[in-house]
Amino acid sequence: MYETIKLEKKDHIATLTLNRPERLNAFTPKMLDEVSHAWQDIRYDDDVHVAVLTGAGRAFCSGVDRAQSITDTPNVWNREDAGRRKLGPKSNSCWKPVVLAVNGLAAGGAFYFLNEADIVICSENATFFDPHLTYHLASTCEPIGALARMPYSEVMRMVLLGNHERIGPDRALALGLVSDVLAQDELMDEAHSLAGKIAEASPRAVQGSVRGVWTALHSVWAGGLDHAIVYPTIGNDPDAVAEGVAKLRSGKRLEYRVR
Repeated sequence: MYETIKLEKKDHIATLTLNRPERLNAFTPKMLDEVSHAWQDIRYDDDVHVAVLTGAGRAFCSGVDRAQSITDTPNVWNREDAGRRKLGPKSNSCWKPVVLAVNGLAAGGAFYFLNEADIVICSENATFFDPHLTYHLASTCEPIGALARMPYSEVMRMVLLGNHERIGPDRALALGLVSDVLAQDELMDEAHSLAGKIAEASPRAVQGSVRGVWTALHSVWAGGLDHAIVYPTIGNDPDAVAEGVAKLRSGKRLEYRVR
């Protein structure tokens, strides 16, 4: 009985779809809870061997919905990175492989999903960017995770240029952010084809492989992620943030170029 996502299961494959197309699949506290619940469902369902993740409509995910705060407490010393804790499969101890199909725009908090996926493919109209600084918000949690997929200079270019520049599908392929670019109408077929091949292998061996490789990778930047929430807490000036949120809600389109 999900409200913000859809979860379907067939042939040992669970398909998780972010389902707020009218808000470009921006996540809310409700979506955080539902996605976390879905990963637990997938984790404990032994009939599911692999998951496919995508978004409904013309976007994959536009990050946090600024109309609804996801900050869980006003006490800065008790704050946690709610996106990291609830959105990623690995952060939910789900070691079943995830094939992520980016069907359009992927911005900011979308990287919580990208950073913990095992295979990422995208459509020809996909774009990737981090708008935080455009709206006077410090960005640490998502880009630290992105260091596992992209070179430091490219991650920082994405962070520092904010909404002025987007990474197009061909550039994303060259950077290793995605492993394939497909026509929009072929994207989900390919995602399920990959998932079907993975599902043929021993689930126990597959999960052991995912967890082993992820543990090695994650150990490199885990310390940075553990402390990442501190820096937005310090770096977000309340007056600047208020100005940035007003800019965001104005609906004014910003000029940008696609690399």
